[in-house]
Amino acid sequence: MARPGGQSQFSVRQSAKCGTDSVLRQVLDDIAAEPRADHTLAAMAGRAGVSERHLTRLFRAETGTTAAQFVERIRLEAAQALLESGSDPLDSVARRSGFGSVETMRRTFQRVLGLTPGSYRDRFRTTRHA
Repeated sequence: MARPGGQSQFSVRQSAKCGTDSVLRQVLDDIAAEPRADHTLAAMAGRAGVSERHLTRLFRAETGTTAAQFVERIRLEAAQALLESGSDPLDSVARRSGFGSVETMRRTFQRVLGLTPGSYRDRFRTTRHA
């Protein structure tokens, strides 16, 4: 059964195929744990102790996507969760989920989900605040 409104059918974190002993596993866990941290390719490669080129190959082989796409999807999931469960202003949601600005978050939502963050919140918020 498909979820409405462009909601993901599964978590991007769950779709990664790497094992627990993979060099990439710690990088993926770090991204998921702190979406707003510095997750440039250079920063992630440095933390993993591998070259950017090798990390790029690992991402492609073990996640089926690029590092940038994976980070963006994790940030999108983080923003979705914040929008569904709270009423924080959009600029706060953007910062906390790692987008940096409401405009960047809005563009990502529009491109990936076909909705603005405000529309997403209106449609999927699980709690109503007075």
